[in-house]
Amino acid sequence: MTPGGPRLDPDRVLALSYVPARRREAITALWHLDIALGAVVASGREPMIARIKLAWWREALHHLDASPISGEPVLAALRALPPLGVGGDALAGMEEGWNALLDPGRLSDGDLDTYAAARGGILFKLTARLLGGEASAAIAKAGEGWALADLARHSADREEAQAARAAARSRLVPMRWPAILRPLGMLAILAARDAEPGRTGLERQGSPARMLHMLKHRITGI
Repeated sequence: MTPGGPRLDPDRVLALSYVPARRREAITALWHLDIALGAVVASGREPMIARIKLAWWREALHHLDASPISGEPVLAALRALPPLGVGGDALAGMEEGWNALLDPGRLSDGDLDTYAAARGGILFKLTARLLGGEASAAIAKAGEGWALADLARHSADREEAQAARAAARSRLVPMRWPAILRPLGMLAILAARDAEPGRTGLERQGSPARMLHMLKHRITGI
């Protein structure tokens, strides 16, 4: 099932192709939740309206396990997750990360920390759980780095992007990923490339060069 609305970026589409078929639908639903929350922030010219929409998502996720199947396609797809050990309360925690981006003015270090942990850290831990691997602190840190690199890629504020990229580098520590978690490792190694010091331009997501690095990681785990 592919929920409607904004699509996954090409890097994540490629990473999903390496997810075992029995878990691909569940992880697709989880990653589409991240996209849906991000779309609220990206389209919210009025921060208060965006906060109201995010609060709606948070409440809907808290009640996911018990509520009837929703007509909202992302929520409907997420109903497959609680039986796999990922409940609505865990999913709702991601809202805090996106909410941190709505604070007025330039993002502080605290805002970046909150965003990284609640978006990327939770997303990677829950994906690891669905893959059948260990949702360790190292996996969460890699998720934080990925989220920060993604923020830098999409930020129109040069100084904010530089701060996010520097914060990403401190979290994207080289490691050997277990085979079961390499779809996540692929995203982490691409984030590390994006966060390299001195990089003046970003590779196009889904480009042949990125595909090659993902394939190398799939084989070696580094």
